[in-house]
Amino acid sequence: MLLSVLVLVIAAGGTAYWLYSRLDGNIKGVDINKALGDDRPEKLPTSGQNILVIGSDSREGAENKELGGGGNVSGARSDTTMVVHIPEGRSKAVAVSIPRDTLLTRPECTTNSGDKVAAQNRAMINGVYSQFGPACVVKTVEKLSGIRIDHYVEINFAGFKDLVDAIGGVTVDVPQDIHDKSSGLDLTAGPHKLNGTESLSYVRTRHGIGDGSDLGRIGLQQQFMLALLSEIKSQNLLGSPTSAFKVANSATKSLTTDEGLASLKSLTEFARSMNGVDPGSMETIMLPVAYDKIDPARVVSAQPQANTLWKALRTDSTIPESAKKSPATGG
Repeated sequence: MLLSVLVLVIAAGGTAYWLYSRLDGNIKGVDINKALGDDRPEKLPTSGQNILVIGSDSREGAENKELGGGGNVSGARSDTTMVVHIPEGRSKAVAVSIPRDTLLTRPECTTNSGDKVAAQNRAMINGVYSQFGPACVVKTVEKLSGIRIDHYVEINFAGFKDLVDAIGGVTVDVPQDIHDKSSGLDLTAGPHKLNGTESLSYVRTRHGIGDGSDLGRIGLQQQFMLALLSEIKSQNLLGSPTSAFKVANSATKSLTTDEGLASLKSLTEFARSMNGVDPGSMETIMLPVAYDKIDPARVVSAQPQANTLWKALRTDSTIPESAKKSPATGG
């Protein structure tokens, strides 16, 4: 969603050196390839791409602490973990959300400091990021899925809020009344235009919808992502260089990527290659999960549905309907 903004801002005349330099300097890059090594899944047999998108709930920095709460909390967890698969032809996309409470096997990893950590069974996906860093999250998702991750993109709390505010809010059709005392979010069913702070509460609420678990929240996150994409696509950023720069500045300030995308030039080239992806044709799926038999507050991949889903993405083939059903949600 953020990458498409960069194509628009360049086309809107944001190529003056000082604008380019400012946007380029906003982007943070992490070198994950060295830590991952050579023992990885094969690349797709086509020109398709797989992107791991992380929503980080970092409390570091005044802006993130204000939004995330918790006072002087260091570190971050992966509040949202999503594999975005763009098939050959790049005219559509599939986003697979991995519930944050998913238990899985974390492989041996190399941490940000270069230390080796032994593999662990029954690790929870959202703790891998905070304990061992981005490269370990990529390696864990590759082990879970058998899919080669081509790129890594992370967005933080404050960046998400600022991006929504920069485009003037996002309209969503709230599926049911939401009354979340934890966040203060209070919405009736129906269409609402949300500002940045409200949007952040909307995609993070878990007590206000469904059974209070992460599974109900994933549906809201996927719905909001498509609404945000549509809003960005619909705005006449080409006719307003000032607005285009404001949006692109917010987008790039919120980003951390792998080194392959960690420049405005690389991001723009990649975004242009994705420009044919229509939000209306983007498919959103939750990884099929079942409640864990030992700890029912956690979930595990449901079989054979999960393996069928990952196999379809590995081979750039159509995902069977049976692979989209999740026993934990009754689907």
